[in-house]
Amino acid sequence: MEKKEISFRINGEEVVLHVSPNRTLLEMIREDLKLTGTKEGCGIGDCGACTVLLDGVPVNSCLVLAVEADKKEILTIEGLKENDKLHPVQESFIENTALQCGFCTPGMIMSSYALLKRNKAPNEEEIREAIAGNLCRCTGYVKIIEAVKKASSSIGGK
Repeated sequence: MEKKEISFRINGEEVVLHVSPNRTLLEMIREDLKLTGTKEGCGIGDCGACTVLLDGVPVNSCLVLAVEADKKEILTIEGLKENDKLHPVQESFIENTALQCGFCTPGMIMSSYALLKRNKAPNEEEIREAIAGNLCRCTGYVKIIEAVKKASSSIGGK
């Protein structure tokens, strides 16, 4: 199968790659770029562990072809920190023990980050809606919702 050249920006860096047309964004991120924070859970778009932002919109990277990222901006969990300092959403998840096994955490944080970019003071219903595509088997969501609320207050929300 002939590979296609794509160029995109990931976590602030310009990248040019040659990818097979059937390669997923998740495979490209994890295997080609070695950014392993993005997880593969179900592989069919049900769990949200592979959530990344594509042009600012949360997507299940297991369902998006890598070629669809051509000329776009990708943000992964690794791209949230600035100058080796965790983003307030990441800090809040840690401080509020909103994780246990941690497998869902990158996708959950990316969905929460996207919500807080468009709504600095979401209510509980809005938070639940934003993370509805992310499944967690460990925490029961209460701590996750608390972490998002606290992160919102630390970045300028209520």
